[in-house]
Amino acid sequence: MNRITTPYLFFLFAFLSIPFISLAQKTLSSTDQALRYSLYSRLGLKIFPIKTGNVNFKVQYVIEKIEENPDFSNFAFSYSILSSYDQEITPEQTVVFTQDDLKADTERHWLFENTVEIPVDQDTAIAVLTVLDTRQGDEYVYHIDLKSPYVLDQPDFGAYYANEVPFDQTYLNKEESLLFKTVNTPSIQAFYYPMVFDVPFPPMETRPADIPKELNIIKMGDFLADVPKQLVDEGYYFFQTDTTASTGVLLKTAHESFPKVKDWEEMVQMVTYISTRKEHEALLLAEDKKKALDEYWISLTRNPEIAKELIRNYFRMIEFANILFTDFKEGWKTDRGMVYVVMGPPQEVNFYLDREVWSYAGMDESSKIRFTFARAKTILSPHFYTLNRSRAYQPVWFKNISQWRSGRMAF
Repeated sequence: MNRITTPYLFFLFAFLSIPFISLAQKTLSSTDQALRYSLYSRLGLKIFPIKTGNVNFKVQYVIEKIEENPDFSNFAFSYSILSSYDQEITPEQTVVFTQDDLKADTERHWLFENTVEIPVDQDTAIAVLTVLDTRQGDEYVYHIDLKSPYVLDQPDFGAYYANEVPFDQTYLNKEESLLFKTVNTPSIQAFYYPMVFDVPFPPMETRPADIPKELNIIKMGDFLADVPKQLVDEGYYFFQTDTTASTGVLLKTAHESFPKVKDWEEMVQMVTYISTRKEHEALLLAEDKKKALDEYWISLTRNPEIAKELIRNYFRMIEFANILFTDFKEGWKTDRGMVYVVMGPPQEVNFYLDREVWSYAGMDESSKIRFTFARAKTILSPHFYTLNRSRAYQPVWFKNISQWRSGRMAF
């Protein structure tokens, strides 16, 4: 593992055409992470920390190869450990990963791994993974809080594919299996939640969402680590090595077709974002859902070919929302998933300690449309965000829905 070298820096600065002083003033909050949600990303980045001691973490950096047969030499890999989102990211804080540092190189993933020590009295520590595509200068960035006010603690175990690469999806199809590996104990406790969640309110609806009055929790008992564990039911699971601890691993299980749509019944649910209430109620009540949906799409566009393209584009966005934003809810049912489907991928994405901000282009800086997702502190996930709703979103929201309904919305 080597500190970033001077030749590497000169190449990096020249390629990006960024003056040194500009890069020196770069912070995590000022870094645009829009490529994380792009429809055309060549790579998918994730970071998984496992607590191995009071101040020690094993940090696993997983890079999914979305591009077919990517060449390692086309990318520059590095990481930083920061103490705040506003700390300047300097060359001295940047560590380069080389091919010699690879923990695994599989058909689908590159994996790096290191150990990090964070002092007990340090309240915030953020791991940042950066991958530069040297062919066109695209910079992929992903970060995770090792410690922060929004992280109750890190788990002392992780979930893995059969080849022992960390499981990097936001969901698992039911009846598939995972491997769990622990640090301190030989067994893991599992809890199952057979919940079906409602679709979120639109951005301009300011009243609070309904809260389920009852939460059915089924204790599944313990199972041994290092033995494949099959998850057979749809819902979500929460795993802990210590049931008195304030941390664990959340995993959503979905039907066998997920992240794609399963059937006509589910498709009816998903068109709610671009339908009137009357239209959606009619679809829900229809006995023949396929026939009702065919009539629905044609009534929107008045053109069968445009209708086909509209269906293709809309459910492509649903699929990406499921891939990107699934937590204990399907991704398309989350606040971020809803905005993603209707508005498309954001042009800019900025993260702060307490929020995530998406920006969409306007005529100028002052006319940009911004959606702010507030970060919530919860035992289930340190990355749970809810939209700050406002009536001001109404005009742009209805404009985009009108474009969808005319068949003109494509990303």
